[in-house]
Amino acid sequence: MKIHVTDEALQYFKEEMEAKEGDTIRFFAKYGGSTDLTQGFSVGVHMETVDRAAVEETVDGIHFVVSDQDDWLFQGQDVEVSVQNEEIVFSQAKQ
Repeated sequence: MKIHVTDEALQYFKEEMEAKEGDTIRFFAKYGGSTDLTQGFSVGVHMETVDRAAVEETVDGIHFVVSDQDDWLFQGQDVEVSVQNEEIVFSQAKQ
């Protein structure tokens, strides 16, 4: 599993969450909702460090992680993090 953060999503995190080099943004399972990846759960976003990352991608010095307790949500798929209608969207990365 890999995380691909689009340029637009990176800019969103910098502006909306004031993320900067050295910060960690965690993607986690949230009950309710759905994504292109799974039904019944959505993806939460929080700025916090993670002790045991299952997946980590660093873009422009910002660490994007999924902890080992939440990696089931992505079902081993490569994930694209993008922006649509001014909201973060998680979808299966295009091959």
